[in-house]
Amino acid sequence: MAAGSSRGDPLALGPLPEPNPSSAEGRWGDHEPTAQILFKILRGHSDTVSSCHFCFEDTKILSCSYDRTLKLWDVEKGFPIQVFEEEHSAPISECSLTPDDRRVVTSSYDNTVKAWDMETGKRLWTVEHESIVTSCNISCDGRYVVSGSEKEYTIHVFDAVSATIVAHIQGHHKSTITSCCFDPGNRRVASVSYDKTIKLWDMITRSTSITINEGHSNAISDCCFTSDGHYLCTASWDKSLKIWDIKTEFQCHERVSLDEGHEGSVSSCIFSQDASLVVSGGYDKTIAIWDTDAGYKKLSLKGHGDWVTDVAISKTKKWILSASKDSTLRLWNIEKMDHIHSVTETGKARGSKIVQCEECEKPFFCLQCSDSEMITKCVFCRLSSPVRILPLPPSVPPDL
Repeated sequence: MAAGSSRGDPLALGPLPEPNPSSAEGRWGDHEPTAQILFKILRGHSDTVSSCHFCFEDTKILSCSYDRTLKLWDVEKGFPIQVFEEEHSAPISECSLTPDDRRVVTSSYDNTVKAWDMETGKRLWTVEHESIVTSCNISCDGRYVVSGSEKEYTIHVFDAVSATIVAHIQGHHKSTITSCCFDPGNRRVASVSYDKTIKLWDMITRSTSITINEGHSNAISDCCFTSDGHYLCTASWDKSLKIWDIKTEFQCHERVSLDEGHEGSVSSCIFSQDASLVVSGGYDKTIAIWDTDAGYKKLSLKGHGDWVTDVAISKTKKWILSASKDSTLRLWNIEKMDHIHSVTETGKARGSKIVQCEECEKPFFCLQCSDSEMITKCVFCRLSSPVRILPLPPSVPPDL
């Protein structure tokens, strides 16, 4: 991966557009006054913002950038309150927080992963790699760090406190590793790559437990788990996202495909805490919000001047955060999303209604074509059912 990329560069774009002086903080998002989506523009980085997270109970934001800095922002005030700098000598590709928000790790094209103390801003340790590091993630128990590096497409797992190497998996993929992360149970590491494959590596058996070779028709840019670790979402340059049942370690791994949400390659994805929403970012400069149960796009957020490189969603589902190649972050208030005319009309047009899942008994937003085709299970129960027929993903040309 070139040092000028963020989760890969499927397109070659021209110079950044000039800032729009009317795009001031607090204006309505989506260019529609009726949308009732307020947003704030967070300016402070001088280059591509590569990764972003909510932290400290959604009161703070953490971001990292190709400008080689890591910044902690106050959500309410909208400006940085702490800057971690002068440590990395090349763009920072990703950052990840411990569950208690006390430590953060960063990966960089300077061939290192570094750990930082959030309170003091001091660097705790540095792990050297043999090539650029494209991704990093801390396990949910805060014990381990995983990173993906370019040389021999290697996954590294090391102790989060002592920085001692736990595992070194060479040749894990056949091309650049774009994202890697631990499942919530801290047992498996998921990774995705330009090679179009999804792999899960088991921390206990020290082996690859799952390989999915035919899920996407182009490079896979990102992956994320549901909070229970049962499902994995993947985002791809084939313009789609897919949700996978990966609880079982045997044979078939069915998927639900989320299509027609972006006009170009999808760069990033994240589940909400309750898994009712998936948020994705794209190279078409938009953020898509998906209803997971019904499997359709509820809303598109527009306003960034360049690629959306990463997305996050608050625990309360009140806020969506997006990072962009345009050097800014945007904080979107989606509290009133379900009251927006375009969202309600889309639901009506698709024949939607709230029903109770016959298996888990939870309410879900159901789409139907006719009474005879009524869906009686939510998407997660359909994925977990031993007998199921799911639509195959549409044929997508492999061009970038």
